[in-house]
Amino acid sequence: MDARSSKRPARLGSFRAKFILVVGGAVLFDLLVSGGLALWNVQRLSRDATLEVGQGLEAASQEYIRTYADSTAAQVSLLLRQVHNDVGTLAGVLQAQIDDPARNSDVGAAIARTSPGSVSLSYDQKTNWSQNAPGSASVVSVWGYLLGQDHQPRPDVQSDIQTSAVLDLVAPSLLQRGASKLQMYFIGSKERPIFRTAPYTDQAQTFDRLYPGHNEANFWDFFFPGLYESWQGWAKDMKTRPVADDITQTAPYTDAITGKLIVSFFQPLWTADRKDVAGTAGADITLDQLAQTVENVKVAQSGFGFLAMSDGNVVAINSTGEKTLGLRSASDASGAGVTGLERSLKGSAQPAIAKLALDREQGIQHLMLQQDGNEVPYIVIVKRLPATNLWVSGPVRQEAMSLGVVVPEREIEASLYAAQAKISEATNRIVLYQILAILLSLLVVTIAVFAASKRITGGISALADAAKRIQAKDYSVRVAISSKDEVGEAGEAFNRMAEQISYHTENLEQLVEERTAQIEDAKEEISTLNAQLERENRRLGTELAVAERIQLMVLPLHQELEEFQALEIAAYMRPAEEVGGDYYDVLKNGNRLKIGIGDVTGHGLESGVLMLMVQSVARALQEAGNTDAVKFLTDLNSALFKNIVRTKIDKHLTLAFLDYDGKEMILSGQHEEVVIVRANGDVERIDTMDLGMPIGLEADISAFIKTREIAFATGDLILLHTDGVTEAANDGGELFGIERLCREARRLKDQSAEKVVSGIVAALMRFVGSQKIYDDITLLAVRHR
Repeated sequence: MDARSSKRPARLGSFRAKFILVVGGAVLFDLLVSGGLALWNVQRLSRDATLEVGQGLEAASQEYIRTYADSTAAQVSLLLRQVHNDVGTLAGVLQAQIDDPARNSDVGAAIARTSPGSVSLSYDQKTNWSQNAPGSASVVSVWGYLLGQDHQPRPDVQSDIQTSAVLDLVAPSLLQRGASKLQMYFIGSKERPIFRTAPYTDQAQTFDRLYPGHNEANFWDFFFPGLYESWQGWAKDMKTRPVADDITQTAPYTDAITGKLIVSFFQPLWTADRKDVAGTAGADITLDQLAQTVENVKVAQSGFGFLAMSDGNVVAINSTGEKTLGLRSASDASGAGVTGLERSLKGSAQPAIAKLALDREQGIQHLMLQQDGNEVPYIVIVKRLPATNLWVSGPVRQEAMSLGVVVPEREIEASLYAAQAKISEATNRIVLYQILAILLSLLVVTIAVFAASKRITGGISALADAAKRIQAKDYSVRVAISSKDEVGEAGEAFNRMAEQISYHTENLEQLVEERTAQIEDAKEEISTLNAQLERENRRLGTELAVAERIQLMVLPLHQELEEFQALEIAAYMRPAEEVGGDYYDVLKNGNRLKIGIGDVTGHGLESGVLMLMVQSVARALQEAGNTDAVKFLTDLNSALFKNIVRTKIDKHLTLAFLDYDGKEMILSGQHEEVVIVRANGDVERIDTMDLGMPIGLEADISAFIKTREIAFATGDLILLHTDGVTEAANDGGELFGIERLCREARRLKDQSAEKVVSGIVAALMRFVGSQKIYDDITLLAVRHR
């Protein structure tokens, strides 16, 4: 290309002038328009984002508060419903006895013969009452006006003492299960109000200390005036009940026996003809149990909850909330009988709280509360609980407690303010950067257009001439462009293209042969890699087979399972992969037998290794004579935790053990439910969640390990299993489930342990059908011969 042509000034009609005008103008216009649109869009996006984020965060925060209030209200209602169910169960037993006088008398006589301490009373001359001695499952107190001249209970009272002893058979089990209860009791009719309570306490002595004069007045009139008469009204017309339920709840009051604030739940007992009241079954829970659910409410940083009666009396709130709401606590000590708690919203030092309505749900409320001389905005939501029958003093009335959640608005809206500030800051930064970018782009484009025009036009002309010669099949043409920009690169690329065209035209056949040779070499390399892959697969398969073999070798032998004469043991294990993560073992040391079952998280080689660790450590502890079930699990966890840390295996396992010495069967550790099929066909399921925690998560789990003794008589059958049994699914996605497992166990209860296991496994495989099994399956049956 002629160097002089590149130095000639651009004429108005030349390609260079047109290039500068068209390209430069278009680029400048595009920069100005796109930059302006970008700035406008950024500002609009900032406004829209601020609005949307604000509305979304406000709606989300309020929905969160509503959901939190609903959830907490459900927890409180569940606790109350559990207590109702337990009281109803006790009342059902006692009512059944009342309805069958002959059986009632027989049961009382039988208990008097077998447990004389339950019905044998001693008279206290100083205080004029009789009470049975400690050592019984329950305490029964008989007041002086129910005693004869010989200081012995009247015959009709003595009959009630004997028949009420059925409480000893029922109450201990109810106290251990269901909702946590302080005590359960039976109170006789107004004519014979004997008081029997489980567990045993110094009942009458405590009443004498806290309630002087109670022994000279009728029990019902002294402690619960108006309650008995309300029930008598119900007996005449059940429609007079404020709420269609027999359960009657008291307002919180101070318990005579424990000194704690409690709530009592009564269910009246009716005479056999249902025309009068025969007494009541009852249970007490401490106010702490209600308060704990409410006091654990924590919304944002300082939000809290409260539980209040419909009259505004707050029965549960934490100390922070009590101060914020301006509540004053006081005990209502007026009159005889139980002493209540008075801490009313109506007496609040905060005017907005004193006016707070509890008779209906009003959704989100915004209140101004005084704090350190300033008014602070708060959000309050009130949820009403289901209505109940309530006794305070006098007739029973309807009561619907309310759960409130209170949280400062500034904490709820803190994220909104922060988000808006961040959006504004980001918007300003983007606008500034956008303006600087536009100005810089304008300068660079102007310089670049003028500089590029000088080189591009000359180079383009040379490339056009060379292209025409290539078109004429003159492959010897080359372009001489000395610039190093894109035009120069295009010239170099054109020259290489022309050279390659010339080369390929002259050497096409040779190139085909070379490419064919390259393809053959590639095939040979692929074949070599396939052979290496096949050898590696065989090696890995061999390793997995060895691991599987080791895992199977450490399982108990058939003759080991038959060594314990009193028990018949059978087991089945099927890994989901070559190496499974399930564990079971039967360890014998002298006359003691330890049966273990566990499930490592996941399956595969790592899970199998952890299972082998469990087996080895358990065997070592058993051989070392570790007979304490809690210490056994604690030491096993400590050893495994250290191995898990060392090997960096991100696994843990559920693990439970049965310890049997020929007399007692002790269960410890956390795993799946233990299923027991009694000789008479009854099925029991024991939840192990409270007996331990997963092994390998913490270095010390001694505080979490508990034991439970299991009755195990001749003909009884115990089933241990992993979740691979109950969670096996069929083609429709339905799980095998614990209920189906229990039905199969009951069906096979009279078979040998081996047939029980094989029968359940066969039923499981029929249920699963062709569906793939994704988890390890382990089943262990232990029958008492």
